[in-house]
Amino acid sequence: MSRILLLCLVAVVAAGEPPRAAALTVRAVAPQAVSWPVLVRADGEIAAWQEAVVGSGTGGLRILELKAEVGDVVVAGQELAVLDTATLRAQVVAQEAEVEQAEATLTTAAADARRAEDLRAGGSLTDQQVTQYLSAERGARARLTATRAQLEVQRLALARARVAAPDDGIVSAREAKLGQVAGTGDQLFRIIRQGRLEWRAEVVAADLPRIAAGTAASLVLPGGATLHGTVRRVEPVLSTRTRTAIVYVDLPAGAARAGMFAAGEIAAGGPTPAMAVPASAVVNRDGRSLVFVLDGEVVRERRVVTGRRRDTLVEIADGLAATDRVVESGGAFLNEGDRVAVAP
Repeated sequence: MSRILLLCLVAVVAAGEPPRAAALTVRAVAPQAVSWPVLVRADGEIAAWQEAVVGSGTGGLRILELKAEVGDVVVAGQELAVLDTATLRAQVVAQEAEVEQAEATLTTAAADARRAEDLRAGGSLTDQQVTQYLSAERGARARLTATRAQLEVQRLALARARVAAPDDGIVSAREAKLGQVAGTGDQLFRIIRQGRLEWRAEVVAADLPRIAAGTAASLVLPGGATLHGTVRRVEPVLSTRTRTAIVYVDLPAGAARAGMFAAGEIAAGGPTPAMAVPASAVVNRDGRSLVFVLDGEVVRERRVVTGRRRDTLVEIADGLAATDRVVESGGAFLNEGDRVAVAP
């Protein structure tokens, strides 16, 4: 009986262990040869390109009506608030009357001066009397000039009391309150000029020489949307605190909002060749970037160095050969030596 058991054990050992079941069914992909631009990674805030402060140029006037709210799109010259200008209008009317009176006085003085000149030729008036008439005419003319200047001042005060948008844009803040007495220069509204936003990317000194105006840039918004822009200018001075400079990137109107913080990339050179795999093939484990390379039906763990990213692909700078086949996705569930089933 023991002889039979021994023969059975020998037969089992000779047959070998049964094959392990596949841990996962995967798709195999080969690295792609691509040509990508050199990119500089940066992050920074999204802010208004320029903001216009709107207030009253004439102080001491009460706000009677508010015609704009935060977020409203306004056009240049659009009235944002109505001030109580009744006193200013009355002053303009009174000054217009002063001008008319000065004009009438000048007309009389000029006529008297002409008659005095005629009478002096006939010997009826002395030179001293004629001089008095001429002086009266000059005085009347000066008074008319002064009253006209004062009328212009009153009209300017009335015009400056109009609270209007200086440019097309979006109202970003409203400090004005109904019934408030606005002082000269008080900020009543703030407008994002032309609705333009910019990304103020912070770039380290080493990358600055490779960035120039007109360069393309892209950034990822907090919601996940990707926005493309163009570098407008590079700040010439570095911050003494962070040792970075601001790169100003013009953004199209859209999903971005002033005050957002975003990370992105700025093109910093012409296209260069690279080898890329799907981003889903790269697994981050214990602070390392890994891919799983197929060795028949078994996977081998391979440490790699990643580089640029574009769309759904990531550059493999080191650790992978062009002839390798890697697991496209699902690497987070695999370990060194696992057996897998390769899908066609």
